Amino acid sequence: MSSTRQWIVDIGVTVAVTALLVATMEASPKQMSVTGYTLVLTSALTLVLRRRYPVAVLLLCAVCTINVYFVDKPDVAIELPLLCALYSTLRFGHRVIGIGTGVTYLLTLVIMNVFVLPGHPAREDIQDRILLLGWFVAAMVLGEATRLREKRVADQARNHEETLRRRGSEERLRIARELHDSLTHSISVIKVQAGVAVHLARKRGEEVPEALVAIQEASGDAMRELRQTLDVLRGEPDTSGLDRLDDLVERTRSTGLPVRLTITGHRRPLPTEIDRTAYRIVQESLTNVTRHASATSAAVHLGFGAHSLTVQIDDDGTASPSAQPVPGVGLIGMRERITALGGALSAAPRSSGGFTVRAELPVS
Repeated sequence: MSSTRQWIVDIGVTVAVTALLVATMEASPKQMSVTGYTLVLTSALTLVLRRRYPVAVLLLCAVCTINVYFVDKPDVAIELPLLCALYSTLRFGHRVIGIGTGVTYLLTLVIMNVFVLPGHPAREDIQDRILLLGWFVAAMVLGEATRLREKRVADQARNHEETLRRRGSEERLRIARELHDSLTHSISVIKVQAGVAVHLARKRGEEVPEALVAIQEASGDAMRELRQTLDVLRGEPDTSGLDRLDDLVERTRSTGLPVRLTITGHRRPLPTEIDRTAYRIVQESLTNVTRHASATSAAVHLGFGAHSLTVQIDDDGTASPSAQPVPGVGLIGMRERITALGGALSAAPRSSGGFTVRAELPVS
């Protein structure tokens, strides 16, 4: 139940109990004093807080009700707020205090009627308290039954969540095994073959093609990224962050794409998720530039603000200012990461040609 709905229910119960008490006291031939009225209404109105402070409300209701008997000796039942408070106390798990307060209240009334406030015959007073005891027992049993039912529902929901989490973990492990078996071998072969080709070229004194060196380095990077991905799928933390940004820029430059890195503001440690997301944004953007943009240069800018981190990647590729970007898996993944952290992402062609990816990440 939402917080707003809880307040509505509590207010409704309080209004209903207060109205019923007022009607009962007005219908009684014996008029109550202003003090008695105030005490009864106080015990009724405090029920609006019974969910947040069940013990305090119970004790206040008990004290107010006892004092009404001292002041007025009413001939109508005024224990309805106390019964509601007793139910709430048992419902929210305060069994010892609830039962103790109920028993103490009943014994106090018996002692008061017999020894302190003589009026009716003692036998009638004891009979009235025995009848009231039944209502108290009913309130306590109902509160305890409600508590057990809610606990059972919560346990079932928790067990269901744990089952889903376990199945998700098993599925991630299965995917990790499949990726390891299918991709690791292929990428390793590419890396070894490229390394052998580079070694033979240097051994013969030939100039090593830049593309071959780029393949060797890219395959090594792919192996590292794959291992990190497998670690994440297995539940181990991803350690990629902005501390590796310089290496990422150098690897991109080795492919033949000049990259300029600028940092403004006071560079400082960031929350882990922000740090990792910022690195992934730069990585994915530079990958897209090298693959699709036909660019001659790229620029990476990090802006450290007081409450946010700005990540912007510009290129001078062939994207037309009027062209609409087609969101691929990488762009969708970036947007999901940023949105989950409360940030914003824009990716659009530049007016002067090329493409810009800009992300705003909150760091406070």
